[in-house]
Amino acid sequence: STRGPGIFFILPCVDTFSTVDIRTVSFDVPPQEILTRDSVTVAVDAVVYYRVFNPTISVANVENAQESTRLLAQTSLRNVLGTRLLSELLSDRGAVSNHMRECLDETTDHWGIKVEIKDVRLPTILQRIMAAEAEAAREARAKIIVSEGEYKASKALKQAADILGQSPYAIQLRYLQTLSNIAAEQNSTIIFPLPMEFLQILRPSTTAVSLSRPHTNTPTLATSTDKDKDSSELFDPINSSLLRTDLPLVKPADTITTIAPVDSNSLTITSTLNEKLDSRRQRRQKHRLNALQAKTQYSTSTAI
Repeated sequence: STRGPGIFFILPCVDTFSTVDIRTVSFDVPPQEILTRDSVTVAVDAVVYYRVFNPTISVANVENAQESTRLLAQTSLRNVLGTRLLSELLSDRGAVSNHMRECLDETTDHWGIKVEIKDVRLPTILQRIMAAEAEAAREARAKIIVSEGEYKASKALKQAADILGQSPYAIQLRYLQTLSNIAAEQNSTIIFPLPMEFLQILRPSTTAVSLSRPHTNTPTLATSTDKDKDSSELFDPINSSLLRTDLPLVKPADTITTIAPVDSNSLTITSTLNEKLDSRRQRRQKHRLNALQAKTQYSTSTAI
């Protein structure tokens, strides 16, 4: 029977005794080369803690509890890791330790021994691989977050551009706010960009003069001609040049002169000819006067 601490009388030829240490004991499982389930050879060791909770069973059921526990831990480590993938060993060592402890407990419970796996140590190379994979995963997540942020920012910029494009005054207000922010930084040099209006003025554009009769849906390009010539000269008020046309002559009386640039920012200026021109020189002078007025109005409206 089990005796507690104290002094006992033992007959040398009749009684025998065994001393059992019930303190927690630890030992290292020597490194072992194990073939994982995905056919990768790794060298793994472990740290095992055990404690005798029933001294009578530990003496009666097993001859050498400490050595038996050590050998059982080596076998369990080999069997458990042989059913796992290398990725599982790298990512979830806690689950491997728990599985190994459960396998040991199934046998050591009958020996009166409680086993706990503190750590399953992997080689340094595998630990570096694990750290590299973790770092790569963090970088991938960071790139995804940055990409999502850039995508949302681009959508917001597109919406802002659409809103600003609907109102030219909003663009001008944004321009003034930017200048105000630059001036608040107390910079020694401030760069003023060229306004968009000047770019529109300097951009080359093609113009045409159309003369149409009242109650006519389709405008007809025409100008005055000499009776002796088939061709005519069409004056361009914007470019200050004469354009040639072969269209028939239209009487200047009761006509409307339309100056229409072809580009998207076209400007239409209309004027009515009130006087009938008798000679070719008078008609040219009238055309030049109208062209000068149109160019002045076009420059004034663009500057505004």
